[in-house]
Amino acid sequence: MSKIATDKYSVEYFESDNTVSLTGDLALDGPSDYAPILEILQEAADKSTSSLNLNLKELAFLNSSGISMISKYVIGFRNKKSVQLTVTGSEAISWQSKSLKNLEKLLPGLKLVLQ
Repeated sequence: MSKIATDKYSVEYFESDNTVSLTGDLALDGPSDYAPILEILQEAADKSTSSLNLNLKELAFLNSSGISMISKYVIGFRNKKSVQLTVTGSEAISWQSKSLKNLEKLLPGLKLVLQ
């Protein structure tokens, strides 16, 4: 399990069920600040052989730099045709209901679950 935890957010990779969970408020400055999070996401992608779940249900806020990082990560899955990427979000969190649907346009075959 890989993990980053601060008083504002956490990112955790659960290898047992191929899930990366992001929680809290993520408002980092730019790509270099998001690099450690991207490393965890990439580790998860590299270890996943058939499926990976990106759980954002408890991510209350993600700024534009974070949305850009997630978008680029999803685009990278175009090369991993054997891995089903599922993004789980919350309809109750406004940025998710607006922004996560765009990920389907970036990766045909992406499974988006809004609860």
